[in-house]
Amino acid sequence: MSDAARDSVNDGETQHVVLGRLTSPHGVKGWLKVYSYTSPIEGIFDYPHWVLSRRGQLETRRLLDARPQGKSLVVRLEGIDTRELAEQWAGAEVLMEKTALPELDSGEYYWHQLEGLEVVTRDGVKLGRVDYLFETGANDVMVVKPGEGSFDDRERLLPFLPDDVIVEIDLDDGRMTVDWDPEF
Repeated sequence: MSDAARDSVNDGETQHVVLGRLTSPHGVKGWLKVYSYTSPIEGIFDYPHWVLSRRGQLETRRLLDARPQGKSLVVRLEGIDTRELAEQWAGAEVLMEKTALPELDSGEYYWHQLEGLEVVTRDGVKLGRVDYLFETGANDVMVVKPGEGSFDDRERLLPFLPDDVIVEIDLDDGRMTVDWDPEF
């Protein structure tokens, strides 16, 4: 599974996915620290044009330079060449059009594709819907929130383990079948 795209953003005509967030200025020449949602985190550097979202406005900026800096990542973007400009962009989300995401191999999914899927057991018991996913050291975890028709009102954390917990993913039907005891 690839988490190159964490959340979806629908801005009317075009749908974007969130690749990361600009966090704070780095130095005095307009560099910015970036928090990446891609895996590996440096994967965000593979995209030469970033759509930045701040205060509801979208702007495209070309990625001029990028590098790891200690435990962080830093970038230099077109048109942002002073600390003051970098401060204005701190907090902006880094977006990409969904259609520009690389195609994945069969059986691989972006996180945004899994969010919202109905989760049912092999026996057809509805557990809820995938709300979001997060990484742990061992495996990715899905947060399944209950909804109308759910077995109960409990939120569940299910490990994303294909061929173990995950039996089938049907994006067309919006459904994920899992091997999971609803009492657990």
